[in-house]
Formats: sequence, C-alpha cells, structure tokens
Amino acid sequence: MTQANVGELAAAAGDNPEINRMLGTEGEYGAMLGLPNDWAVKAIAAVGNYGEVFERHLGVNTAIGLDRGLNQLWTKGGILYAPPFR
Repeated sequence: MTQANVGELAAAAGDNPEINRMLGTEGEYGAMLGLPNDWAVKAIAAVGNYGEVFERHLGVNTAIGLDRGLNQLWTKGGILYAPPFR
C-alpha cells in the first residue's frame, strides 16, 4: 500500500481482514486508538508509507544518501517487522 494506491484500495475493500482493518473498512481499530477508523488511509495518503518517507527524506537519492540496510523490512533482510492488524 503506497501513497499512490491507498485511496483505490480503501474504496475497493477486498477479502483480507487484516488489510480491511488497517484501511478502516472493517472493525473498530481506529476507535480503540481514539482515532477515526480511516486514520491509516489519511496518513498514508498525506505522506506515504514508511518506505516512501524514508526514501524521500533519507534514501540514496537524497543529500543524506542512506541505504535502507537494516532499516529494511525483515522479509528483505532488515530488522523492521510490521505486526498484523488483529
């Protein structure tokens, strides 16, 4: 889910309950946090997901030029793990 496709994904709820909870189309996850249920959609639409924010401000194509390295998702050899929305 990226800044470019988050609105489309939120409008077309699929059959994955974890994604639907994150998008606020199922469950009350936002309310448990004291936020509207579509808080994640609004945040991603405004600034992008974590990877997009990192690349835009710190990544290899910036003045800082950091490689993601250990800052990658654990599925790509890094230490970041995003727990499922349950």
